[in-house]
Amino acid sequence: MSRGSGYADAGVDIDLEAQGVQTLIKQLTYRRTGAFPMLGSVGHFAGLIEFGDMALALAVDGVGTKMLVADALQDWTTVGIDCIAMNVNDLFVMNLEPVAFVDYIAADGISIEKMRQIGVGLNEGARQANMNIVGGETATLKGLVTGLDLAGACLGAQKKDAVVTGDAIVPGDIIVGVPSTGVHSNGYTLARKVALENGGFDAALPSGRSVGEALLTPTRIYREALDAAAACEVHGMCHVTGGGLLNFTRLSSFGFDIVDPLPVPEILAWIREMGDLSWVEMYRTFNMGMGYAFVVPEKSLPALRRAVPDARVCGEVVKESGAYLRGARLR
Repeated sequence: MSRGSGYADAGVDIDLEAQGVQTLIKQLTYRRTGAFPMLGSVGHFAGLIEFGDMALALAVDGVGTKMLVADALQDWTTVGIDCIAMNVNDLFVMNLEPVAFVDYIAADGISIEKMRQIGVGLNEGARQANMNIVGGETATLKGLVTGLDLAGACLGAQKKDAVVTGDAIVPGDIIVGVPSTGVHSNGYTLARKVALENGGFDAALPSGRSVGEALLTPTRIYREALDAAAACEVHGMCHVTGGGLLNFTRLSSFGFDIVDPLPVPEILAWIREMGDLSWVEMYRTFNMGMGYAFVVPEKSLPALRRAVPDARVCGEVVKESGAYLRGARLR
């Protein structure tokens, strides 16, 4: 893989995916009449519904091709954490409290042991998020699905005047990043390609840890974001998922310049080196060590650091729209 190639060559075109999503959204013009209207527009991390003085929110996401790593290692005990994390983190960015979750499993056949292990992870994720799992659906789709796909949807709630949308973001605001636990649950089509071309999941990282073990590390659940939003003025929050720093552009028409990135986890540094990938491609694909971020006025920094001790200033909001890495715009 030559430098500058990457996710698209592995089979995922981020730009085409974004275009496809926008094309789909343009068709979603119908709005419910009567009570409980939609709040805001489609396209933020979660969708909002007016419910009296409260806003309800819905988010949906899955584990993606990280499931193939779990299959290869025959270890499905943590993917349930990923499934819940990818949903609840999308609620936290709007200061929404996760309330209830439903899972969806589509498989070509049912393995009792695999279901048990998935349940272990889902239960642990629910504990970390302080959320009920109220139901789900399992479908055997032989001929349509190969293996097992795990996804879910999450209900959140918050008082309407406490929802954080990003509308308050202004140039000069500070970007404060929070470390990830590794790759989380995005970019695995590229991560797996690099791994399989360079010794497989048993390959050893410089620390001695295996690539497979590092890739299966579960996504961090950023529940402390709710404490931060209660303790200080927060103008916006970002869950850094697939698309990397480009996720910030969902918050505001202003720009976001990451001038002092957080340390890159060992597994992501290994993927970049072994895949001969450019820094731009990496920051457009992976979280690169920053799984979550706050956008706050400078006066909020002391309280934010008390609520989230490992948070670190890494950038600022600028007038020109877009996402930037050390002043260079990511395209």
